[in-house]
Amino acid sequence: MSDLRLRFAPSPTGALHIGGARTALYNWLAARHEDGALVLRIEDTDRERSTEENWDQIIDALEWLELDWDEGPVSQADRADSHAAALAQLLESGAAYRDAATAKDVEAWKAEHGAGSGYRGTPTEEAGAAIRLRVPDEGETVVDDILRGPVAFPNRSYDDFVIARGDGSVLYNFAVAVDDAEMGITEVVRGDDHLSNTPKQLLVLEALDHQPPRYAHLPLLHGPDGKKLSKRHGAASVQELREAGYLPAALRNYLALLGWGTDDDTTLMSTAELVERFRVEDVGKAAAIFDEKKLRWLNGRFMRELPLKEYTAAVAAQLEREGIQVPAAAELSAACAIAQEKAQTLAEVWPLIRFLFEPPVDDPKAWKKVMKAGSGELLEAAAGALAPVEPFEPDQIEAALAPLLAEFDVKAGRLYQPIRVAITGSSVSPGIFESLSALGKERSLERIATTVKRLTSAELDA
Repeated sequence: MSDLRLRFAPSPTGALHIGGARTALYNWLAARHEDGALVLRIEDTDRERSTEENWDQIIDALEWLELDWDEGPVSQADRADSHAAALAQLLESGAAYRDAATAKDVEAWKAEHGAGSGYRGTPTEEAGAAIRLRVPDEGETVVDDILRGPVAFPNRSYDDFVIARGDGSVLYNFAVAVDDAEMGITEVVRGDDHLSNTPKQLLVLEALDHQPPRYAHLPLLHGPDGKKLSKRHGAASVQELREAGYLPAALRNYLALLGWGTDDDTTLMSTAELVERFRVEDVGKAAAIFDEKKLRWLNGRFMRELPLKEYTAAVAAQLEREGIQVPAAAELSAACAIAQEKAQTLAEVWPLIRFLFEPPVDDPKAWKKVMKAGSGELLEAAAGALAPVEPFEPDQIEAALAPLLAEFDVKAGRLYQPIRVAITGSSVSPGIFESLSALGKERSLERIATTVKRLTSAELDA
């Protein structure tokens, strides 16, 4: 194992969203590529918003994505003693001090010294005063970013920022810096919304005499409209994508391509290939676009390449999530076999195969669109052609029905769509010959006969 150590450090204030999932994936790929270690640290110091439910959601999302970790999960809140020890060290060295200034005091100080000047406080021994880190008056704090190169921040513009409240509880930037140092993190890969935090963390690490990690700040994800990714762009969390029927392998592939790519622009990659080819240094600087339509296309490719046994198991799991009674394994496998080329997501499979296990749906739009004048005659002719077919297999079914196209001088859709609606209730299904075969001759003829009666009754009523 190499000396490379990365961490994924989400806050349990909600479900794991798409941007967080990509950050987790990039850290995981970087660690696995270099045979390094990945630490899972849950930054749960916000006790009001950090809940056990949110913690569980994050773990659930990572496990479903099949992103494992080597150490953790570590609770940041449980590291309070380490934070207190580091705080005491800085107070003793003089790198930090207590300051009783209120927000109004700081505002008044800035009005006197100029808005661009960072606040410098007055040390006090007063109990209950906040603790601030001393920031140099001159010079710059430089973030040597892996993706962006050096990014300089003038020290004079920074306040002597608060690292602990009066009650001793530490603030985010202090806790993160201490945790990264004590956990031996060598590389921090995170969203560029954290870039403004990095100078403060570097200043804390310098005051504690710790070697800083290397930083890579990833461009944030945008929707197809170019705006920051949000709920309005569709599924926002890993769980929502799972419920929508995406495969974890397809999601890993797609997320990896949001900002990173190969020299040869390969699109479909196995996870092993992603691990082999991924390098943080190759991530682009521009915001990446999350487009669920592209994810859906990629997911469809992955689904079609699954062995039927794995495909059937994935569909069964999806049905369980949706509260649908899972058919017997052999029957579900046979149904999946005719839908595999059609469905783009697992959630699309059941609507395609439901007609094999339940009566046809009643879709008025499909009926109105397909059942035109003469459809009853076509269906009666189709039933007559299908009745003697043995074996009732797709090739034999097609051979029996094809002559009707010439006999009635109609295009394929004019004949096959009424049959499709008759046996499934929908104008969308797997291949019509495969659907008839899977349904079986007896049920197919029964449903066609029922549809002919309905059409005849409608004509009489008219």
